[in-house]
Amino acid sequence: MISYENFWKTLKAKNVSQYKLIEKHGISSSILARIRKGEYLGLRKIEDLCKILDCEIQDIVTYIPDLEDEEHIPDEEQQG
Repeated sequence: MISYENFWKTLKAKNVSQYKLIEKHGISSSILARIRKGEYLGLRKIEDLCKILDCEIQDIVTYIPDLEDEEHIPDEEQQG
């Protein structure tokens, strides 16, 4: 699962409002809605956000493994 929790923290730390992202930087409100809902964003859009916020990708997204994902990894991959 991808979490966008860091995105909201980065916005606050950089003192950038959602309004500013929309009006000044051309980020659509639908992109912000997708982030709020935890939906997929393409890497191009994540790259745009990194440029706007002058941050690293991990300041926008975090990967959190699902239990289901871990069950599908062969045993030798889980150990190493």
